[in-house]
This record gives sequence, C-alpha cells and structure tokens, in this order.
Amino acid sequence: MIDEPYRWVEAIANRREYIETELANGSPTIGISYPEGQLLMTFGRDRRKIFEIYDRIAMGGIGHPGDIERLRMLAIELASTEGFTRSSADVSLRRMATYSFSPTLKQAFEQIYGAPYLARLLFAEIGQSPEEDLFVRLDYDGAMAASAMVGRKRREAFGIIAGTRRSLEKAETFLHSVKAGSLQEALEVAVKAWGIARYTSDEDHHDAPDSGVLHDFLKEQLREYVVEAAILERNGRSNVAFAEVPESEYEAALAPYR
Repeated sequence: MIDEPYRWVEAIANRREYIETELANGSPTIGISYPEGQLLMTFGRDRRKIFEIYDRIAMGGIGHPGDIERLRMLAIELASTEGFTRSSADVSLRRMATYSFSPTLKQAFEQIYGAPYLARLLFAEIGQSPEEDLFVRLDYDGAMAASAMVGRKRREAFGIIAGTRRSLEKAETFLHSVKAGSLQEALEVAVKAWGIARYTSDEDHHDAPDSGVLHDFLKEQLREYVVEAAILERNGRSNVAFAEVPESEYEAALAPYR
C-alpha cells in the first residue's frame, strides 16, 4: 500500500516523458493579433491543423491526428451547446477552457490505465478590439496559459504551441519584441516565429538563429512544408469571422524564402 503513490508518480513521469517525445517534432502553430483580426498559421505536409470552432473561435493543434480530431469535435460540441442554451454572444473561450477542456485533458492524463491525449492545442477568440483578443494554450496534462491573465496587467498579442519547451520560449522571446500592424506584417512575423521554434526544437540548436541562419533554414524547410493560414476577422460582413488567408497574401510573406 505504501508503494502505490510512488508507483503512480513514476507512471505519470513516464507518461509525461513519452508524450513529450511524441510531440517534440510537431510543427509549431503561431497566433498573432493585429488591428483587423487574428492570424493562426502553421506549416504541414498532408493534413489540416487549423480549424473553425465557433463564430469567433478557432483552434490549432499539434500531435496525433486522431486526438486532435476528437478534441476538435469536443470543442465544437461545447461551443454549440453553450450557444444554444444561452446565446452565441455568451460563448466564452475562457470558460470552455477553464471548466471543460482543462479538466478533461487533466483527467485523461492522470488516469494511467487509460490513453492520454497526445496533443497540444492553441485556441484563438477574437474580441471587439485587439485588447480583447484572447489566445489560450492547452497542454496534454490540462495545463493552461492565456495571453490575457484575469486580474493582471499582462496582455500578449500572440499565442504559440510548439514541440518542446525550449522552442516555445525562444519563439515567445521573439514575439515579445515585435508587433504586427497589418495582416501582411502578422504573416511575416509568424513565418519567422515558426522558423525560430522549428530551428530550436532539436538538441543541436539551443539558441535562436541570427537573421542569416534563419533565412537559410526557412528556405530549406519550405521545400518540404506547405503553409496553412486562417484569420478571424474583427469586422467581417457576417457573424462568421473565420476565413482562410488567400494565397496571394501569404505568398508575399514567403517570397523571400523561395
């Protein structure tokens, strides 16, 4: 009986190590606020990773495709149910993440005889102004980080999920130093942030690359990956804010690396 708690702690540690290894090579997803909306951008090979969830909410994910799909469907169900029982204006990303998503992920992770979710998620919720925008990062163990913390002055105009803790921190350092005034600028910033996170995701690169190295790295990576980008429009013509970024917009941001 005395050994049981220690066995559980050991099992949790092993589970965490396994999931971190599985997610380490995941392609980062970058979210950036700009005056007219929010951008979600990533690069991939063969499957979608950015989705519309509700009128003003979108989601990006890295991890196992099946788990991302299950969590996507859960998010849609939660948002739709809340919109039906209350109103579409009452659908709150913060409430969904805090009271539904985070507990669900935590429970799955800690039930060592069941399968955890092999996924990290980035949610975006657009506000009436950039100051009201929200990004929420959810990890496989239920840990949550928001771009705007309740009761604090801290507010960030970006969100990111990445394969490793180091790549996340290096990209966040870069994103703290820049600001996007338009969609085109947001795309350019997101491409560089993705490159920094991708570059520092392995054990051979502990520091963010300088501009020349980053340029060459992105040029090499873009031979293997294709861009996926979507926006939440702040003042769209309909209640549906989600839209895919036109190829002409993101190709301009990618042109220096072609």
